Amino acid sequence: GNSCEFITKYRTCRRQVRGCSGEADHHEGMSSDDELTPTEVTEFQKSKDNVLEDSRKIFEDVHADFCDIRKILLKFQEWKEKFPDSYCDAYISFCLPKLLNPLIRVQLINWNPLEQNVTELEEMPWFRAIEEFSDAKNISESK
Repeated sequence: GNSCEFITKYRTCRRQVRGCSGEADHHEGMSSDDELTPTEVTEFQKSKDNVLEDSRKIFEDVHADFCDIRKILLKFQEWKEKFPDSYCDAYISFCLPKLLNPLIRVQLINWNPLEQNVTELEEMPWFRAIEEFSDAKNISESK
């Protein structure tokens, strides 16, 4: 969405700058990130650190039961087991992605799939919690 539009605009802008400055030897598709000045790198790092610091404060005033994905899913699992008709009537399976979206996004703020030694999505705690919930759901449905 927004990040793709930003990257496209950024590349277009850099292409225009290269055209004006006469840099004709640039090969399209090759990274020009090493062209960043030390000041730009410092500013980016400072901005990134600020975002990460702010993200740590998002759930400061939220009770642990409502910002921990595993605990939230356990509540829904209990609901499904105790009151299956009510659970089904509330269309919970459609609501869960919207409910968990902000919690997962906060955990992915610092995740960069282009870095070496990056943690795989499947190894992240939120992914395992959802996987366990899905497995429990399939087991209870097969009963």
